[in-house]
Amino acid sequence: MARKRKVGNLMALAVLSVLATGDMHRYEIAARLRAWGKDRDMGVKWGSLYTVVDNLTRHGFLEIAGSERDGARPERTIYRITDAGRAELADWARELISTPMPEQRPFMAGLSVLAALPPDDVVELLGTRIAALERTIAEQRAQLSTLESTLPRLFLIEDEYELAMLEAEAHWARTTRDALADGTFPEIGTWRAWHPAGTTPAEVVTEVEGGAPGAQPPDTNSR
Repeated sequence: MARKRKVGNLMALAVLSVLATGDMHRYEIAARLRAWGKDRDMGVKWGSLYTVVDNLTRHGFLEIAGSERDGARPERTIYRITDAGRAELADWARELISTPMPEQRPFMAGLSVLAALPPDDVVELLGTRIAALERTIAEQRAQLSTLESTLPRLFLIEDEYELAMLEAEAHWARTTRDALADGTFPEIGTWRAWHPAGTTPAEVVTEVEGGAPGAQPPDTNSR
C-alpha cells in the first residue's frame, strides 16, 4: 500500500528530480520541468510550484543554497536538494514503479454507466474516440521517433509507456465497437431492447440480477 508522504503532490517528485541534477531557482526549475516534459507526465499545475518548493524546504527535502540577482530583476532564491530529498526521490520512485495504484480514469467512469446509452450510439461514440486516439498515436510516434535520435532510451521510457497504453486502449475500443456493430457482443439484443421499451434503470438492475420487481435484498446477517 502506498505510504502517506509529507509532500504528496506529484509536482514535488518532479521538482526533486530536477534539483537532483543541480542547484537552481524556481524560474529555472519551471523551465527544466517544461523542457523535460514533466508537466505532461505528472499533471503539473504551475500555480502550485511556489507552494510545493516551500513545503519541500519546510520538510527538509530542499535547502536554500544562496541567492542571485540578474540586473534589475528581484533577487532569486537558489534551492538545493538535501540527502533527505534524494532519499525521498529514490523511495518514491521505487514505490511508483513497484506498486499498482488505482487511478480515477474518466473513460472507465463512462464505461461503468454504458447501459444508459443505446448500443448503436456507443458504436458511433467509440468510433469518434478511436479516430482521436489514432491521431494522438500518430503524433506520439512521430515525436518519439524524432527524440530517439537525440536522447537515450532511459529518458524516453515514459513516452514509450504512454504510447503503448494509447495503442492498447485503441485496440480495445476497436474490438468492442466491432462486436457491438456486428452483433456478437453478448446479450446485445437485450441491451438494445431496454431503450425503445423505456425500461428504467431499476428494472434493468432487477432483470440483470435475476430478481423480481419489488423484491427485497437478502438478509446478509442471517445464517
